[in-house]
Amino acid sequence: MIHFFDRLMAETEQERQDLQQIEALQRGSRGDISLSTYQAFLTQAYHHVKHTTPLLMTCGGRIPHSQEWLRNAVAEYIEEELGHQEWILNDIAVTGADAEAVRSGQPHYTTELMVAYAYDSITRISPLCFFGMVLVLEGTSIALATNAAEKIQQNLNLPDMAFSYLSSHGSLDIEHMGFYEKLMNQITEENDQQVIIHAAKMFYRLYGDIFRALPFETVQE
Repeated sequence: MIHFFDRLMAETEQERQDLQQIEALQRGSRGDISLSTYQAFLTQAYHHVKHTTPLLMTCGGRIPHSQEWLRNAVAEYIEEELGHQEWILNDIAVTGADAEAVRSGQPHYTTELMVAYAYDSITRISPLCFFGMVLVLEGTSIALATNAAEKIQQNLNLPDMAFSYLSSHGSLDIEHMGFYEKLMNQITEENDQQVIIHAAKMFYRLYGDIFRALPFETVQE
């Protein structure tokens, strides 16, 4: 018997590879980005992470009573994710940028489109679409965050306090993914599985577009 999590990983392998080949991510993993690129990344991260809790609430409210166990899991996610956007603003401030300007500013259109699709797919298709987003954001975080944070920090000579978001999410999301894998293996209906697979493929593309749009230089500023 193939567990759904294994099927999900197998059927999204190409999209995952495509994301990891994006130049900005490749350079980030080597620490080969400028301060302005790092600040641009944090800015877009703030503008999608601030929607994590509202999206979870939207998702949880639409889960049917037949999947109450899944609603309980969403409640756990909410508790874990509360306030993470403020970590990002703190990081932005430590790098010397204006965190309040980011808070009141507008996201890049690629970020806005990903967030819009998240709300839309949860309400138009199924609340389970949210779990496609979880795979993409947390899986990418585990693969890149901690290693990239260390190298970027070395190259830009920034303090630890400028990397609370990246550094914490590498280790934190490893725990989350173990929880996520167990949840996904309880999804047994074919239609539900297809919904999550489709959503994950979409989010790999949409999240990748955010990185494709980042301005970057290879020189230190």
